[in-house]
Amino acid sequence: MVGGLVGLLLGAAGATGVAFASPGQLGPFAAPTTAQQARGDNSGVGGVGGVGLPATTTEPTLIAPTTTEPTTTTTTAATTTSTETTTTTTEPTTAPPTTTTTTVPPVSQQQRVVDLVNEARAAAGCGALKVDDRVVRAAQGHSDDMSARDYFSHETPEGVDFAARMRAAGYPEPGGENIAKGQRTPEAVMRAWMNSDGHRRNILNCRFAVIGVGLAADGWYWTQNFGW
Repeated sequence: MVGGLVGLLLGAAGATGVAFASPGQLGPFAAPTTAQQARGDNSGVGGVGGVGLPATTTEPTLIAPTTTEPTTTTTTAATTTSTETTTTTTEPTTAPPTTTTTTVPPVSQQQRVVDLVNEARAAAGCGALKVDDRVVRAAQGHSDDMSARDYFSHETPEGVDFAARMRAAGYPEPGGENIAKGQRTPEAVMRAWMNSDGHRRNILNCRFAVIGVGLAADGWYWTQNFGW
């Protein structure tokens, strides 16, 4: 490989490679960092409708008959008819709630590698790595380039190493890189890396803070980039 880079052939399991920013930066385990916790708020509003009062009703007046002689005189009572008015208030119509179905996208193979890395780090007492888009761009670009130009190395054919690629992607503090070829699942590539001392040291370096993972499925080229 160009520039004396390290590569490891794992037979049918595929090949892997490891690179470090510098040997002196690989210190012992440190205490895990405190993860930030996201918060969310939910609130709702409601209302009630009003009810109208009934109108007043007047009863008819009855006039008693008057008698003056032994003979009987009949007086017809006058009847007053009142009309009752009813006020009707229509309750507001409430539409039934709309049911929204949320489809959770499947976890990408790159994200699965990140999850496995953080599981291994947690078991070793290290804090979780955060995914940084700049580091992802550097890692994915290297996987794509190895696949397109059919090489397997930490350096491009022009001699550009991982640190230069990460800085070119906008990340100022490159820390390390793991590469692999041929493993078809996140679990397989993680087993290969964790069974190699150099790769495992990158994954379990408690001082690293960020990660980016790239995968080119044409040839199954994997890249892990780590940053301080």
